[in-house]
Amino acid sequence: MIGAFRAFIATAMLALGALIVTPAAAGVLQCAPYARQVSGIEIYGNANTWWGQAEGRYDRGHEPREGAVLAFSASRSMPVGHVAMVSKVVSDREVLLTHANWSYRGGIERNVRAIDVSPNNDWTDVRVWYGPIGGLGLRSNAAKGFIYPGHAREAAPVQIAMADRVSPAAAAAGTAF
Repeated sequence: MIGAFRAFIATAMLALGALIVTPAAAGVLQCAPYARQVSGIEIYGNANTWWGQAEGRYDRGHEPREGAVLAFSASRSMPVGHVAMVSKVVSDREVLLTHANWSYRGGIERNVRAIDVSPNNDWTDVRVWYGPIGGLGLRSNAAKGFIYPGHAREAAPVQIAMADRVSPAAAAAGTAF
C-alpha cells in the first residue's frame, strides 16, 4: 500500500514538473500576438508601439468599444507596454478585457474586469483584474486609448523627387535623354 502511494506521488510530481517546464521550453504567449489574433488589428511589434503604429491606419479614441484594443503605456513594471481586447463594454467606465500575459506568465484571461480611474473619464488611467489577488490590481496603469478594428488604411505611397537629367544641348533643343 505504501509502495503504491509513493509511486502515485512520484508520478504526480513528474507530471507537475512537465507542466512547469513545457511552457518555458515552448515559449511564452505574449499580449501583442494574442491581441492581434483576437481583434484582427494587423499591427506588429511590442505593445508600446501599437498606438503610434495605428495612427493613420486605424481609428483611435478614448471611448471603449467591443473588439477595440486598449493600448497601455510602457512603465517600469511594463517596459514594453501591454495591449488587451475589449470583449464587452459594461459602462462608460467599465469594460471586460480578453488578454494574454497579465496575471500569469503566458496565460490567457477572458472577460476580466477593467475600470477607468482617470479624472477626465478618458481611459488614460486604468485598473485591471489581477488573478493572484482575486480583484482589481493594487495600482493603476497608464493607457494611451483604444484602437478600433476595421479596415486598415494603406499608407500613402512614398513619392521620390528626382531631378530631370537634361544636357544643356538637349535643353536648348527641347529634348531630354
